[in-house]
Amino acid sequence: MRLLAHILALLATATMFAQPVAAQSVLRDAETEALLNDMAAPLVEAAGLEPGNVDVVLVNDPSINAFVAGGQVVYIHAGLIDAADTANEVQGVIAHELGHITGGHIIRHSEGVGAATNISLLSMLLGVGAALAGAGDAAMGIIMAGQRAALGKYLAFSRVQESSADAAGAEYLSKAGISGKGSLDFFKKLQNQEFRYGVSQDDDQAFVRTHPMSGDRIATLRESYTIDPAWDTPTDPAIQARFERVKAKLFGYINEPGRTLQEYPESRQDIPARYARAYAYHKSALIEAALIEADKLLVTNPDDPYFLELKGQVLLESGRPVEALEPLRRATDLTLNQPLIASMFGHALIATEDKSHHEEAERVLRAAVARDRLNPFAWYQLGVVYAAKGDMARARLASAEQQVMTRQYAAAINSARIAENGLPTGSPDWLRAQDIGLQARAALEDMRDQR
Repeated sequence: MRLLAHILALLATATMFAQPVAAQSVLRDAETEALLNDMAAPLVEAAGLEPGNVDVVLVNDPSINAFVAGGQVVYIHAGLIDAADTANEVQGVIAHELGHITGGHIIRHSEGVGAATNISLLSMLLGVGAALAGAGDAAMGIIMAGQRAALGKYLAFSRVQESSADAAGAEYLSKAGISGKGSLDFFKKLQNQEFRYGVSQDDDQAFVRTHPMSGDRIATLRESYTIDPAWDTPTDPAIQARFERVKAKLFGYINEPGRTLQEYPESRQDIPARYARAYAYHKSALIEAALIEADKLLVTNPDDPYFLELKGQVLLESGRPVEALEPLRRATDLTLNQPLIASMFGHALIATEDKSHHEEAERVLRAAVARDRLNPFAWYQLGVVYAAKGDMARARLASAEQQVMTRQYAAAINSARIAENGLPTGSPDWLRAQDIGLQARAALEDMRDQR
């Protein structure tokens, strides 16, 4: 009976391949998003996709990885940006991930999962039959063989998809006139990681891998890249300079200040180093040192909106919102109300605790959410403005928007109901409150079904 119970427990886990990947936190920054979109744009066009319909999202994860998970979204780990030395390397990764999108690999993923699960379930059932007949050892042998066959089937399917995405990525780089040198350089880095961590490169170990071996991928891709007319095309120097800024900015934001100052010491006076140190000093509550770095950046370009945003952020988050207004207002104007920058400016206007700023804050924040509805922070700040004005129905509607995005579905249903009751029947806001309520209820039902 113990053996039978063990087999049945294994049977219950036979659908392990279909379990969703755990949610990961997203890093949002106006400058970084603008750079990634500009880097991806020619590749998206080469892939035959609409640039406005493809998003490149930065994930707060230190590992060297990128992936697609449904829809036309490419997710890039922060660790990949840190590992890359050039924008061209990241473009090679983006091209590969676009190959997964155009190949419909996420949709077809169920084919590989289904085939593997069918083998697994069949072996389980045969094992249960053998156990019931009293052949315990035979039962476990059947199950283990079936599990290995199922895993092999799935991994082989995954490797085929990866090879297909490699080929598509090479095609998109070529069509976009972008060199494949960065792609090869990045695969070499992955290969070095494999050697460092003792990952076998032997052919007889290939069956346990989800990806083809890096050495094989490099050899295959080199044949395509070296004969391509774009092989010797240099990376756009403006894109590379922007990449170095963003990489340093991200490093300073994510890492401990001590590590940042070690990587970007005072002896370095270039823009990326100042950017990284500004965040390191800010995180260490060395506000004046952070402001000195921000001001020295502004000396190089007084109208750089991201340098202005940095100075405004340091002032705002150090409890000096009045001083933050000027740089944030200019940054907002220079970027034509970029939603993330505008929402920080709106926050600064509210943080002054001067009600005379509320009208401007409402205007700025409404413009921000109109361009980027998936901005829970802006919705929260807009709710604060509405509440201060006594417009509680719209304050609750803003709360519902923010809550449904942060997966607080029960709270979103309650806020949407209160908003709906207080808004004019049939108005756009009243209809939106109904939509949020329906969305939150559907999400709750899905969560219950998954349990």
